[in-house]
Amino acid sequence: MQAPDAPPLASLPERYRARIAHLLAGGGRVLLGLVGPPGAGKSTLAAALQQAFPGLSQVVPMDGYHLANVELARLGRAGRKGAPDTFDSAGYVALLRRLRDQGTDEIVYAPEFRREIEEPIAGAIAVLPQTRLVITEGNYLLLADGPWTGVATLLDEIWYVEIPAAERLRRLVHRHQRFGRSASAALAWVDQTDEPNARLIEATRSRAHVVFEWDDTTGA
Repeated sequence: MQAPDAPPLASLPERYRARIAHLLAGGGRVLLGLVGPPGAGKSTLAAALQQAFPGLSQVVPMDGYHLANVELARLGRAGRKGAPDTFDSAGYVALLRRLRDQGTDEIVYAPEFRREIEEPIAGAIAVLPQTRLVITEGNYLLLADGPWTGVATLLDEIWYVEIPAAERLRRLVHRHQRFGRSASAALAWVDQTDEPNARLIEATRSRAHVVFEWDDTTGA
């Protein structure tokens, strides 16, 4: 589902559509990763791709592997929710491996993160065996640390999504306010949590196959 703080869903420019079509032409399943800092528009691009390839695609976000709030509290990481060590990265890699090796009579169930409760929900996304294009989006697909290192090896391509910093920050503040934070608390969370994570993610940009800029959605 498109995030409420994201840009309007636009038609996918033809060059990106053609790139996906070329990947699909090889036969079998394609796993496409979308990576970028918080607020870059990954979920919106995932929705545009799914719209461009109806009946063939499914979106499986990395965010379903957020650790539960009770576990973050136990670990003392609740104030850093969204950092790399606040996810079950090994579980996410295991899911990608299952999706890569999915049998013809198997349904793979993936978790989904629900912002309205700030918790992951197990088994919320069903990936059918006939799904040709699996689109997974998240912050740390190119991170070379711990289990995250295994993500890139399981994906056919990874696209880095970026937009101007000012617009990305505006969206982030709006998102946090929409889900209950005051304006000052939203700004503080962006400054102290989202932006340190963003800098870490931006350092992985050079390893992506494609850099997708949202200005590209204004034309082919």
